Amino acid sequence: MSDESRELREERDRRIAELEARIQRRGVGVKAPVALLAMAVAGVLLGMMWKDLAYFFSPGNPLTLGAEGAYRYELLESNRYVQLHGIPTLRGAYGREGEDVYVVVGLRESPFLVRRRALPGEEWAPGQVPRQPDQRPFAIRGRLLAEEDAERYREGFKLLRELGEVQPRDGRLWMVVEGARPRGDKGLLLMALLLAAFILTNAALLLRSFKRKPG
Repeated sequence: MSDESRELREERDRRIAELEARIQRRGVGVKAPVALLAMAVAGVLLGMMWKDLAYFFSPGNPLTLGAEGAYRYELLESNRYVQLHGIPTLRGAYGREGEDVYVVVGLRESPFLVRRRALPGEEWAPGQVPRQPDQRPFAIRGRLLAEEDAERYREGFKLLRELGEVQPRDGRLWMVVEGARPRGDKGLLLMALLLAAFILTNAALLLRSFKRKPG
């Protein structure tokens, strides 16, 4: 083999090695601005889920808050699973989610509101005059939220406060969301794990790309 042929072959091998190295860097690397932005977005989404995740891992035994005339206000704690008994207020706030009708009703002479599914006789559709909520006393279990932690139910708080159906305690109202149990929403945990895995994967790729850079 001539010296010229040997030099051409060595040059070809060197170029192939460079191209392979470049392809490998592109395959596993990640641009820093893109990775940082993706991690920030995922972090914000994970932060928005924080209270729901805290409730997911909270104690599964309900905190007993008592009954009408003997509520244990000293035990009030937002984002806890609770149970209590009470007499419903005369008026409530109605809403729909898909085909389901929900009622936000207060418990008389208390700062408590309850969000529950409509009972037989409480049928309602948008545009109709709301029916009077069922007046039978009832017990309920669910997720207790302070008013400032329940932005989703803001209209229900506003309406019952304006109607004078509930009595704020220290300026605050509280809502019990019927049926919401700790560890009940497995989809929430799955989404949180996917977001965490996404953040860690991007962080690992970003670190690897830094290590591969010359110098």
